[in-house]
Amino acid sequence: MTTQSPIIGIDVAKDSLSLYRADLDQYCTLDNDARSIRAWLKTLPGDCALAVEATSTYHVQLVDLAHARGHRLYVIDGYRLSNYRKGIGGRIKTDASDARLLARYLAHEQAQLRVWQPAGKAYRLLQSLLRRRATLIRSATALRQSFGHDTQFKVSMKAALSSLRRLEQRLDQDIAQALKDAGLAEQAKRCRAIEGIGPLTAAALNMAFQRGPFRNSDAFIAFLGLDVRAKESGRYSGRRKLSKQGDPEVRRLLHNAAMAASRTKAWQKLYLGYLERGLKKTEALTILARKLARIAFALMKTQQPYRSPTCTAG
Repeated sequence: MTTQSPIIGIDVAKDSLSLYRADLDQYCTLDNDARSIRAWLKTLPGDCALAVEATSTYHVQLVDLAHARGHRLYVIDGYRLSNYRKGIGGRIKTDASDARLLARYLAHEQAQLRVWQPAGKAYRLLQSLLRRRATLIRSATALRQSFGHDTQFKVSMKAALSSLRRLEQRLDQDIAQALKDAGLAEQAKRCRAIEGIGPLTAAALNMAFQRGPFRNSDAFIAFLGLDVRAKESGRYSGRRKLSKQGDPEVRRLLHNAAMAASRTKAWQKLYLGYLERGLKKTEALTILARKLARIAFALMKTQQPYRSPTCTAG
């Protein structure tokens, strides 16, 4: 007789966890802190299957501790869970219902899902540095916009922005050092040879590549959230949208890289060709960003040097 592993659905919030254990039909809540999580994990039998709601960072401590105890983790994004709720006719959305929904989803779809594995040290460090830098840039931009025309604070703002620039330079140095320590400096240099891709975008692409292995460039594009979701039925053809899975900072950097690339000799003709075909600027830049990411993936996969394309707007 085969014994099935207990399935547990976990809805995640900043300060709390909502837990539903399917085999016992048992629901409870837990503080989202290391001490509480460790104590709860000790009460579980070995090799449980945990479906955990994906968040920006609030689920990370839980999955790390649960993985260390030998449990199988499945991190489920909110978009997928929302569509599953609609598919089964669910009308209620609470922490408790989401925990039950996660357990049900895992029970039915477990064979099709990928078991979560912890990210490597280089990935986590680069992700942390890039996110902190992005936060810094947003804060500096907000300060400039808020105080830009206020002469009363001109001197103080100049000093504050100067301090922020020094912190930005420090983060850039730390990112470069993290790439070097991880043995990725040459690979990042290879990516920077692509027109439009600068040091930060190269670092972000190398970071993403470390989260593989990816079967092909399509899988890499999907991980970046640059894949397109189609919505068609009969004669109806809905608007196509990006899935926007994965790290939004990587997509932002790739969008900026595409803007820079669109002005280069290598890519300008192709970009203008998209516009002539009736695409909006954002759509054309997204296609170009996706193309740059595919090229970078090929370079990182094959370890080959970059060769600039001869572009045609066809």
